[in-house]
Amino acid sequence: MARSPLRRLGNAHDREILRLALPAFGALIAEPLFLLSDSAIVGHLGTAQLGGLGVAGQALATLVYLCVFLAYGTTAGVARQVGAGDVRAAVRQGIDGMWLALAIGTVLAVVGWPLVPWLIDLFGASASVTPYARTYLAVSLLGIPGMLVVLAGTGVLRGLQDTRTPLLVSIGGFSGNLVLNLVFVLGLGWGVAGSAWGTVIAQTASAGVYVAVVLRAARRHGTPVRPDLGGLRTAATAGVNLLLRTAALRVVLIVGTSVAARMGDAEIAAYQVGFQMWTLLAFAHDAIAIAGQAITGRYLGASDTAGARAATRRMVQWGLACGAVFLLGILLVRPWLPGFFTSDDQVRDLLLVSLLLIAALQPIAGVVFVLDGILIGAGDGAYLAATTLIATLVFLPAALVAYGAGAGLVGLWLAIGLWMVARLITLAVRALGDAWLVTGAVRR
Repeated sequence: MARSPLRRLGNAHDREILRLALPAFGALIAEPLFLLSDSAIVGHLGTAQLGGLGVAGQALATLVYLCVFLAYGTTAGVARQVGAGDVRAAVRQGIDGMWLALAIGTVLAVVGWPLVPWLIDLFGASASVTPYARTYLAVSLLGIPGMLVVLAGTGVLRGLQDTRTPLLVSIGGFSGNLVLNLVFVLGLGWGVAGSAWGTVIAQTASAGVYVAVVLRAARRHGTPVRPDLGGLRTAATAGVNLLLRTAALRVVLIVGTSVAARMGDAEIAAYQVGFQMWTLLAFAHDAIAIAGQAITGRYLGASDTAGARAATRRMVQWGLACGAVFLLGILLVRPWLPGFFTSDDQVRDLLLVSLLLIAALQPIAGVVFVLDGILIGAGDGAYLAATTLIATLVFLPAALVAYGAGAGLVGLWLAIGLWMVARLITLAVRALGDAWLVTGAVRR
């Protein structure tokens, strides 16, 4: 019996989504593994050293996170060129993104190095923790150029519809980081500085792999590799809106933690565990979103709006399904999960309630993450920047009201829920319309 065209279309999209999303998920969890391996090794040195790693790691993560547009913007631009059938131009655009990453990374390292004491003091670390935090951050800044080149290189390969190579590079980088940390910290006794040097070398080596892969593609397609001022300007302009979007998201994360910390020790402890659970599930949602960036950019580059809409519908269904599965999964492990993190009854009770709200938000999160990725792939950065700011402005008063009213973590997670609903509405309205369906090799 012949299968219907709709059935075949669904299967085709499913295979494409899984082909891109599964390796992307593996690469996404590699970065937390970097930090976990660092923490496990440095933890053997003492509490102050571990605290220093934590403070410096947050400062470093903020700098890198704000530059994630190097990956997202490059993915969208390269995928459009691939869809238009011009792989040579796609590689050229990717190279421009990598040159921009190197330039930004170099500036951040040079400007940031003398500001290390001030940056660490912003976190209010204790006198015993501060020296270790300063040491770790000062050394780690040397790896910033490599870290940003990794972001851009990842975007190039995703745009070329390849998420397998970034996974392999991530595995290699994690393994190298682990070995170097063991040698430098425990073998040679370099302490916190040894951990930082291990990360710098591993990230720089990973950047070297991406450069080699892209240079090979450039030779294959006859693409020039020298910096192009016009291309750099285009990459920077496209990144501004994504930078604003990312900064607005970061505000929510920082304010949420600050509000929970002011509620009390039990509240911040329960919030951190709940937020780590939220972050872990976000990686799975993000994997589909990354597939959405690559697929959407390619369809629009090929001027296939029908294909872009069909793929969008299927990816939204995937996001909703994953959210439903995660909801059930959290409810199943909820009775036992708090015991893995704490023996404090108050923290456990707060976490049990928080997990109910986190679970309830998963179907919404699934759709939001996917639509966000699809619009990034469409190059719709200006809309994303504006609406993410609107959603953040919805969250801020809600979080402050929750704190002022003494609503505790329930109120804070409800404020996060309101933030997610605001994002869902604005993203869904856009996706249902036609304004984002701008076709062609370059979005005008």
